[in-house]
Amino acid sequence: MILSASEIVRHLELEPGTGNLVITPYLRECQQPASYDLRAASDMVLEHGKCTLVPTLEWVELPTDLAGTLRCRSSFGRRGVLLGAGFVDPGFRGQLTLCLTNMGDDITIHKNDRIVQMILHEVRGGEHGYSGRYQDSIGAVEAK
Repeated sequence: MILSASEIVRHLELEPGTGNLVITPYLRECQQPASYDLRAASDMVLEHGKCTLVPTLEWVELPTDLAGTLRCRSSFGRRGVLLGAGFVDPGFRGQLTLCLTNMGDDITIHKNDRIVQMILHEVRGGEHGYSGRYQDSIGAVEAK
C-alpha cells in the first residue's frame, strides 16, 4: 500500500521514540498527494554524461514497517536526468545519496531544489530494519 499525504503526516506525528517516520527538515510545500519531495543539500552541476552523487537535504528515518521508492521528479526527467538506486530499506536512517546521471545539457542544481519524490510503502510483518554500511549516512557517500 502506498501512503497518502495524510498517512505520511500521521506517521510523522507519532510519539517520538515509537519507531515513527522522521523527515527533517519537513516542509509542507514538499508534501505531495502520495509522496514527499526530497531536496538537494548543496549547489552543484550535473554534467552531461556523468553520474553525480547528490545528498538530500533531509535526514530520513524509516520505521521497520515502511519502505521508500525514489523517483526522479518529472521536471528533471524531461531534461535528461536519470536516477539510479531508488529504494530505501525499512529501518534506514540518514541523508540519502542520490545517483543522478545527466543525459542532457549541463544542469545546475541549487540547494533546496526538489529533485526526487519519495513514495512510502507499508511493509507488513517487518521485524528487522536495515543495518548496513550506509546507516547514519551524512552527505554524499561513495560506494563502500
